[in-house]
Amino acid sequence: MCGIYGTTIPYDDFLIRQKLLRVSFRGPDYSAFERVDRIVLGHNRLSIIDLDSRSNQPLTYKHLKIVFNGEIYNYIKLKADLIRKGFVFQTNSDTEVICAAYLAYGKKCVNHFNGMFAFVIYDTKEQTLFGARDRLGKKPFYYYLQEDGFEFASQPSQIKIGNHLQVNQQAIASYLNWNYVPDELCIYEGIKKLKAGHCFLYEIDSSTLKVERYWDVDFFWENRFKGSYNEAKEELTGILNDSVKIRLNADVPVGIFLSGGIDSSLVAGIAAGMGQHVRTFNISFNEKMFDESNYATAVANHFKTDHHTIECSYQSGIDLIDNYNYYFDEPFADPSAIPLMLMAKYTKPFVTVVLSGDGGDESFLGYTRYHQLNKVAALYDKPAIIRKSISWLLSLSPNYRHKLIAMGLRQRNITALYVRMASSMDKTWLANNSCADRKSSEFILKHKLKPLMEKISDYDIKTYLNDDINTKVDRATMAYALEARAPLMDYRVVEFANSLPTKFKLNAALGGKSILKDILFQKIPAQMFDRPKAGFTVPIKNWFKAELKEYVLDNLNGNTLKDIPGIHIENTKKMIEAHMSGKVNHASQIWSLLILNQWLTANKRIHLVEA
Repeated sequence: MCGIYGTTIPYDDFLIRQKLLRVSFRGPDYSAFERVDRIVLGHNRLSIIDLDSRSNQPLTYKHLKIVFNGEIYNYIKLKADLIRKGFVFQTNSDTEVICAAYLAYGKKCVNHFNGMFAFVIYDTKEQTLFGARDRLGKKPFYYYLQEDGFEFASQPSQIKIGNHLQVNQQAIASYLNWNYVPDELCIYEGIKKLKAGHCFLYEIDSSTLKVERYWDVDFFWENRFKGSYNEAKEELTGILNDSVKIRLNADVPVGIFLSGGIDSSLVAGIAAGMGQHVRTFNISFNEKMFDESNYATAVANHFKTDHHTIECSYQSGIDLIDNYNYYFDEPFADPSAIPLMLMAKYTKPFVTVVLSGDGGDESFLGYTRYHQLNKVAALYDKPAIIRKSISWLLSLSPNYRHKLIAMGLRQRNITALYVRMASSMDKTWLANNSCADRKSSEFILKHKLKPLMEKISDYDIKTYLNDDINTKVDRATMAYALEARAPLMDYRVVEFANSLPTKFKLNAALGGKSILKDILFQKIPAQMFDRPKAGFTVPIKNWFKAELKEYVLDNLNGNTLKDIPGIHIENTKKMIEAHMSGKVNHASQIWSLLILNQWLTANKRIHLVEA
């Protein structure tokens, strides 16, 4: 887990050092760059596998040079295969294995890797740069292509140093819709993101870049699981066990983020069953309606883990806000990033690696909104005039929830409704109150033959999981040089889940994630989870009306709102007032505006300094 950088653009040494220093928090154990021919390769290392200096990067293997961020979990088996092919190794690192695999398999080496990764290999003989990003986009990869050069980095601020880049207004519009900048955009004009499951080849002599996809969850739809439910459960159990096992391998201490929910409890239960000393970590809030730390403690006690509970108050939350955008780089408004950053901050003294339960909801239909969509799906089989009539009647109600339902019924089809649900239904505070970007219903409908729930699952894997969850976990943990690993995002788990019938994942008896629950309940009593599903978030709704009220009003007043592009100022003022009065919960929108305002203010200062 590290920060990578490289360029063919002739920057001086001072600028290169500044670009590496900008993300030194990602890899505080060692930092270096190397000039080779016309290439500069740089690296900030967080030492996880083979702590010896021989595995520092940039690393040389034969005629290859590499910088790599992430982990290849199956590197031991892959290394053994490569040794049988005649390859020789000088380190115990997975970095060296990537290089040997590239020599053995070419660009298809990525199909052999089970891991989270973003890497670039410089081939000194061929004068090419080959790079790739892992299948599900766990690790970030930004690049900047000009006529005379190519630059890549783990975070966009590295590329911005030394370049006068404008703020991307389309990215801001998308952010205001989704609370994050989607992967086809970057907050800076000219910078792009290598998409999940993609690799590239850059030819230095001709300055040409070729990007191609090597993996997509859609690739495996035809390979449907044909066995029984019990056979599926047995096969999935085996995959999950191995997924957790290979992620426990490290030369540093490993822990587990334990929320007390299904996914993290399953990960903790599997790890505890392997006979290892398991450390678990959870966060608690003073606001009891948001605090689920007692559930995590109960799970920890059952599995006999070494458990730690971290307290989160509004003050500890606001203390992180001031430097929040420094770590996230692009505007990012998922409020659960705050407790995750606190978890990372207070977990780091104990461990350097943590396992999490991320990925279970998307692959196994766990979100509450899936159930909500199922309930209203029948309405969209009826003539549009009926929906419009119901919508009109509900819109007359003074109840805000009724008005939201009315907005939903006006959507043209069920998938368009889900797109709206996945962002926010009420967009009257935006200057452009549509979802007119790539996250359209047509994107979901790529597979006409897939059942609705499977389309929705694919959609969330490609959008929300990639752009929100992965960004949140990467930035929040790397802010404190902590590596996060997600066993449920092992590509084998995702592919297998994608092959299962919907009824194996979503049924009346167990609800969403039914097959995961079935596996978990063989390890722990089911009644311990007999409660409504809760998300990992902070009580900002309450904070904004109480302890943080002055903070909100000071930062989102008439003077500051006029500097925020893409919003309807008067409607935004009314939205904030409605929240403060307790009439409606607009905490998410307020948080989004606070983060964007802070980002724009900081970016303006940076721009003035650079100018």
